[in-house]
Amino acid sequence: MTEIARGLDHPWSMAFPPAASGLTGVLVTERGGRLLQVVPGQAPRVIAGVPAAYHNSQGGLFDVVLHPRFAENHLLYLSYATGNKDNNFTRITRARLQDGRLIDARVIFQVTPGKDTPVHYGGRMAFLPDGSLVMTTGDGFDYREQAQRLQSGLGKIVRLADDGRPMASNPFVGRRQAQASIWSYGHRNPQGLAVDSVSGRLWAHEHGPRGGDELNLIQKGGNYGWPVATFGLDYSGATISPFKRYKGMIDGRVVWVPSIAPSGLAVYRGALWPDWQGDLIIGALVNQEVRRIDLDAAGNVLGQARIFPSIKARVRDVRVAPDGAVWVATDEGADQKPGGRVLRVTP
Repeated sequence: MTEIARGLDHPWSMAFPPAASGLTGVLVTERGGRLLQVVPGQAPRVIAGVPAAYHNSQGGLFDVVLHPRFAENHLLYLSYATGNKDNNFTRITRARLQDGRLIDARVIFQVTPGKDTPVHYGGRMAFLPDGSLVMTTGDGFDYREQAQRLQSGLGKIVRLADDGRPMASNPFVGRRQAQASIWSYGHRNPQGLAVDSVSGRLWAHEHGPRGGDELNLIQKGGNYGWPVATFGLDYSGATISPFKRYKGMIDGRVVWVPSIAPSGLAVYRGALWPDWQGDLIIGALVNQEVRRIDLDAAGNVLGQARIFPSIKARVRDVRVAPDGAVWVATDEGADQKPGGRVLRVTP
C-alpha cells in the first residue's frame, strides 16, 4: 500500500485521465468544494473554476467523471449539492479542463423537486457503453415516499445524453407526469455506481436506514423497492414497512444487516489480480474497510470478503486504475489526523 496524498478534506471521488490526454496523476474531488490534480510525489494542484457547491452536512462537491472522449475534448462532469438550507438539489455541471482550470462550464442537469434537508443527495455518476451518462439521486431523507413517484427526481437513477438531455430510449419517456430522465427508481441513497466494461452490467449500492444496505444490478425501468420493501428499520427502531420483499420490486443481490454504509464501487478489470476479473470492489464507511464481492460470469454473487486489512478507515471511494492497481480514498477532514488520504494498493 502506497500513500499518494494525505491531509485532504473529505475526498469523495477519483478519476484517471487517459495517457493520451496529456494529464498525469488522478483527479480528486473534496466534499468541501475543491477539485485536485494529485500526482504521486507532488503537492496536490487545485483546479480553478470549479462551480460553488452547497456545503452543509452531507452536501458539497461529489463525483467527477470524464467524458468517454476526454483525450480529445477534455470534458469532465461534476455532481454537487447546490441551493440553500431551505431549497437544495443535486446538480451536474459539464466543463472543459484546460491549463489547470475549468472553462466553458454549463449546468446540464438538476434534480427536481428541491428539498430542505442537507442529506441523501446520491451524486454518483458513470458512463454506459452507449455513451449515455447515469447518475444516482437520494431521497432527501425526509421525503422517502418520493422514491416511488415517477413525477419526482428523488430516489432515482437518471440517464442522460452527454449534454444533459433525457435519452429518448428511457423507460418512462412519454408517460404522463413521469420525469423522462428516470432509468430506475425506488432507491434510498445510492453512493456506489459502476459499469462493467466487458458485460455492460450496471451495478449500484445504496445506504439502508438501520440495516438494509443493498447491492443492486440495475435494470431499465426497475423498481428497487424503497421504502415499500426494506430489510432495515428506522433509526428510532420503528418499522418502516412490513415488507422485506414485494411483488414487482427487485431484490438486492446483497443485503447487509447490520449496515456497513457502502460508499464507492468499482468493477475489477485489470492484470494485477487475475482471479478477480469482473468482481466488485466496495468501500465501507461504518465498517471502515474495503470488500470484494465475488461474482460468477452471469453476475451471480458467490461470496464476499474483506480485502486490504491494513486499511482501517472510513472508505469513501474505490477505483481501479489503468494499470490494475486499486486506489482508495478515505473519508476524513483536513483538520483530522492524518486527514483524508488517497492510497494505491497492489499485490
